[in-house]
Amino acid sequence: MLFQFTKMQGLGNDFVLLDARQRALLPTPAQLRQLADRRYGVGCDQILLIDAPSLPGATVRYRVFNADGSPAQHCGNGVRCVARYLAHHDGLPAGSLRVEIGGRDYELQLTADGMVRVDMGEPDFAPAALPLRVAAPAARYPFAFEGASWPFGAVSMGNPHAVFDVPDVEAAPVGTLGPLLQADAMFPERVNVGFMQVLDEGHIRLRVFERGAGETPACGTGACAAVAVGRVWGRLGPQVSVRLTGGELRIDWPGPGHRLWMSGPAVSVFAGEIEL
Repeated sequence: MLFQFTKMQGLGNDFVLLDARQRALLPTPAQLRQLADRRYGVGCDQILLIDAPSLPGATVRYRVFNADGSPAQHCGNGVRCVARYLAHHDGLPAGSLRVEIGGRDYELQLTADGMVRVDMGEPDFAPAALPLRVAAPAARYPFAFEGASWPFGAVSMGNPHAVFDVPDVEAAPVGTLGPLLQADAMFPERVNVGFMQVLDEGHIRLRVFERGAGETPACGTGACAAVAVGRVWGRLGPQVSVRLTGGELRIDWPGPGHRLWMSGPAVSVFAGEIEL
């Protein structure tokens, strides 16, 4: 089957976008894995699929699939790419649009300088939202790693995140602790694992080990989760610059009871077609 695609990236977190509005399609898990393969396919961290929305007022519905073919719930860098694709492909001007994600619609704002501002909703710290199997909600949850205690915070940004506070993000055990916690039985649907270094109340550095993809250059929902957890811990202010390997995101969150906004770039790389 021939698939037309657009390759996109947000801070180096790269995607293959498929537009199913005119031609119904849903790749199989094997086809998704081939698309994501960097030697035998196009190559990407995740696949984005857009089609007709079911909610009034939404421009498109969008779904996310991991490089291993499994479905994902949300992607902050991916939804910015969707907005930039619609701006280019559909000729949308700067301004607001709404995108349907998981039965809910989210506001996105296209700016004249090519940035995209996204309403990411209110962070949800309830363990059931991730889900997280614990006896009671807490600001920090214990986890043992290499004979030491590594407490983490947990929050849902439409997908599950665990966040560690580390003194040096470059030295953080992302490749060992990340997959270990991700596969732990306390997270029955797995979890994205962030490693946050707080520089001051308005700046952090962050690395994220994503479920189904491994460590990526940037994770939009991971940046939102880190700021949300850091705010609840009393370590961060309402406006935070998040420095990831691939670049920088701006997160604005006044605190509980308010919606969180993420701002950052998204870029089309090339378009093509592939036989799967």
